[in-house]
Amino acid sequence: MKRASFDSELPHQSSFSGSRFSPAKRMATYLSLLLLGAGMGVGGVYIAVGSPMLTRTLGTSALAQNNENSQEDSTPAIAAPTNFVSEVVNRVGPAVVRIDASRTVRTQVPEMFDDPFFRRFFGDAIPSSPERQIQRGIGSGFIVSANGQILTNAHVVDGADRVTVTLKDGRTLTGKVLGTDDLTDVAVVKVEAENLPTVKLGDSNALQVGEWAIAIGNPLGLDNTVTTGIISGTGRNSSQIGVGDKRVNFIQTDAAINPGNSGGPLLNAKGEVVGINTAIIRGAQGLGFAIPIDRATQIAEQLIAKGKVEHAYLGIQMAEITPELKQTLQENEGLTINADQGVLIVRVVRNSPAARAGLRAGDVIQTINGQSVSTPSQVQDTVEKTAVGNELSIAVERDGRTVNLNARVGVFPTRQAQG
Repeated sequence: MKRASFDSELPHQSSFSGSRFSPAKRMATYLSLLLLGAGMGVGGVYIAVGSPMLTRTLGTSALAQNNENSQEDSTPAIAAPTNFVSEVVNRVGPAVVRIDASRTVRTQVPEMFDDPFFRRFFGDAIPSSPERQIQRGIGSGFIVSANGQILTNAHVVDGADRVTVTLKDGRTLTGKVLGTDDLTDVAVVKVEAENLPTVKLGDSNALQVGEWAIAIGNPLGLDNTVTTGIISGTGRNSSQIGVGDKRVNFIQTDAAINPGNSGGPLLNAKGEVVGINTAIIRGAQGLGFAIPIDRATQIAEQLIAKGKVEHAYLGIQMAEITPELKQTLQENEGLTINADQGVLIVRVVRNSPAARAGLRAGDVIQTINGQSVSTPSQVQDTVEKTAVGNELSIAVERDGRTVNLNARVGVFPTRQAQG
């Protein structure tokens, strides 16, 4: 059988026929081919059958050696980038709280309902006494001391009869309002607790436009909501964003801020608080504003110490000199303004420090304490930084001439909006 199988793979018999090959040589040739064929046959079995056998017998050690070689030669795996937002939220989140405030308001019945005519037709349907109504609101805050001092917005707790603070771990504590400041919209709330998680305060004066911004709060009751964006601007004065009664140069951010975020922290990429989220412009997208934390802490220190803040007060309403303003005043008020730059005094409050100093409507402020001013915010900042009782040296242009006056700074009247 081996011979037949072997012969089938040989060349045609005719190629070996001829007188050149003697019987002895032909026999030697056949024997050599037989030996060669047997070797090929054994080799074929070895390759076809022996390979799986080697795999089964030596597979474990061979694979182990292969893995060792691949570990030595392969490039180390690249670690996934760290999510800094998650790190910030995990670190700061426990110190962010929800603030629920309720206040009782009285609704006065109009006097006309006491008229006998109405009583005749409507009788008992008309309420005879003032009704009480409970208003509820929700906001955010953050813990700044382990013994329970919390910063938030004044409008979150203003006039509240009851304040409840809910921590991220589920604890609910009763809060006491230590003080509120309407002019900066800053408030301090205290809860009775110890070893509370706290935030780390940053430097809002060092903020750069384009930095990361992270907002944490409780918008619309959705606790511990996180949004991100950038610092879109700094030094936005109150008149620019439509809250001219506030004395704050706001931080602008495009991190989403919604009702309920008020009082929550605005954080930088390091997880430091740089602002208190406080305002949005309705109908606009990506326009949120925060109180710089440096300003907020100055106010908070006074609220904690005295329960109130004494703001410096001059008693004027101002406007920046522009060609359009000069034309309007000329046409509507018959007032001629010669100055091309400076801050126009539009109104002087009666019995105010400005009135006592001799300032008048129509005066154009040129310098304060020797420093040139060109915008109302510059005047306001200068006044705000002056201690109550100190004097300001003010140079104004009046009827084409310079008049120098000294104004002693007073205390801002509570709940008024004069500049």
